[in-house]
Amino acid sequence: MVAKFSNLKAIVAATSLTVLFSVPLQARAESPADEAGLLAALAQADPDEAIGLDRSLQALWGSSGSPAMDLLLKRGKDALDRGDTRIAIEHLTALTDHAPGFATGWYERARAYFTAGLFGPAVADLEQTLMLNPNDYNAIFALGAMFEQFNDPQNAYEAYKRAQAIHPHHEAITNALDRLKTTVEGREL
Repeated sequence: MVAKFSNLKAIVAATSLTVLFSVPLQARAESPADEAGLLAALAQADPDEAIGLDRSLQALWGSSGSPAMDLLLKRGKDALDRGDTRIAIEHLTALTDHAPGFATGWYERARAYFTAGLFGPAVADLEQTLMLNPNDYNAIFALGAMFEQFNDPQNAYEAYKRAQAIHPHHEAITNALDRLKTTVEGREL
C-alpha cells in the first residue's frame, strides 16, 4: 500500500510540473496569432484605432514572460528616462545577456547606445532586434534615424517607408517621410 502511494505522489508531482511548465509555453505559442491579428488590424486601422492597437502591440512585445527580465527592462528604461545612459546600458546589457531572445531588450539597449552616441553598438542592437521581430516598426524607424544620422537619406527613406507599411498612422514616421520626400524623390516640375 505504501508503494502505491509513493508512485502516486511521483505521478502527481510529474503531472503538476508538466502542467506548470506547459502553461507559459502554451500562452506564448498563442502570441504570434494575436500579434498577426494586431498587425493586420493596425495596417487597416483609422488613426484613432491605431492608437489602441499600437498600445496592445507594445504591451505584447514589452513582456518578456519573466518578472526578473521585465524588472531589468523597467530599470533600464527608467535610467534612460532620467538621462543616466551608463546605468541604462548596464541594466539592458544584463537583460540581453539573460534573455537574448527578447527583442525589446535589444531595442531598448539600442536606444541607450544611440543616446550615448555609440552608433555602432546601436546599429548592431537594432539588427538583432529586427532579426527577432521583423515587424517592430519602432526599431525600423530607429534604423531610419540612424541612416539619417549617417547622411544616407535614401536608405533612411526606405526604412521609414517599410515602417509605415506596418504602422500607417505613426506620427514620427509620417513626419520623417515628409521631411525626406523632396530630398529622395525630388520636386515635381
